[in-house]
Amino acid sequence: MSIVAKTVSIDAAFDGGNIEVIDARDPGDISLAIRPDRFSPYFQWFAFRIVGARGVPCRMRIVNAGAASYEPGWRNGYRAAFSSDRVRWRRATTSYDGTALTIDLVPDADCVWVAYFALYTEEQEARFLGRIGADPRVTIDALGRTLEGRPIACATIGAPAPGKRTAWIVGRQHAGETMASYFIEGLVERLLDPQDETARTLRDGFVFHVVPNINPDGSRRGHLRCNAAGVDLNREWAAPSMARSPEIFLVRQRMIETGVDLFLDIHGDEATPHNFLIGSMGVPNQTPAMTRLFEDYLAALCAATPDHHPHNGHWRADPPPVNLTIGSKHVANRFGCLAITVEMPFADENDTPDAQECWSPQRSHRLGRAHLDAVAAVAPRLR
Repeated sequence: MSIVAKTVSIDAAFDGGNIEVIDARDPGDISLAIRPDRFSPYFQWFAFRIVGARGVPCRMRIVNAGAASYEPGWRNGYRAAFSSDRVRWRRATTSYDGTALTIDLVPDADCVWVAYFALYTEEQEARFLGRIGADPRVTIDALGRTLEGRPIACATIGAPAPGKRTAWIVGRQHAGETMASYFIEGLVERLLDPQDETARTLRDGFVFHVVPNINPDGSRRGHLRCNAAGVDLNREWAAPSMARSPEIFLVRQRMIETGVDLFLDIHGDEATPHNFLIGSMGVPNQTPAMTRLFEDYLAALCAATPDHHPHNGHWRADPPPVNLTIGSKHVANRFGCLAITVEMPFADENDTPDAQECWSPQRSHRLGRAHLDAVAAVAPRLR
């Protein structure tokens, strides 16, 4: 009686996918490599699909992990995310030897996705925009289109009125930082909650402009950082162009039209196992009032959630010259407002670790909700 070996297939032919299959003939010794961003040396984001391996022990080695853009990120207890339904994401046994990242997994379904962090696709964003767009308090429009013709969606909550301030919240400048999308879902869903008194107060006092994904081309391509032209959008704010970085050009143009009193730029950090904030201290137009607002925002956030701690962060002044091509630095300097880069980990929040799921979409979602308490704490003193 002959036994036919099970055929295992690996691919990245889906939204956000990124992997090169070197050798997948033996499920116990699969060799893979991460593709760099198009026209760019950056690489670290991976996402692939395993088909036909239910119950089969799979050992997958990402052989170029040691050359990744943020190699220390593999050393902080990092574990790859996996899911059979793309709703619940768990963490796989993962090890790193200084050269290759090895993922050991026995798939519990015929089709399993494995990724650097939980996927957040164009379709997920469309469903999110559809849900909030049904609310009469929300207006959704396209600020323009990317180099590959994708719309840059912006959700506006509230209408301008005398005395109202303007907040801008932007996610996914770096395409692979998918936790930003889950964070924005949490923040916006709470902001629209009719039973939440903090949310009601903020809606009364602000117009919120929310760009859930400012880099849809890079996200679709499975990039770590860059857009379709290989440009790091978070280094384009000083002089964006429609030819090179229309995503930043169009958002910045709308900001100039509306003004900015608060700017939150939502990111993930590959190497740091903590949530932290980056302020604008050191920019030429920084004032003592702006610095106090940042310090008070940080204190309020730490009080609002156990997942943020005052000792984690890069909130002190940068050595001169400050890089004004970075979003939060540029916006703070240009508009004289509170502008913050929000960072979350890919691995875990080491002060409040979760042994099962590490940092997760659910925790990102909750952190987004908690940030509204920090916004409320400083709102009366914003410009």
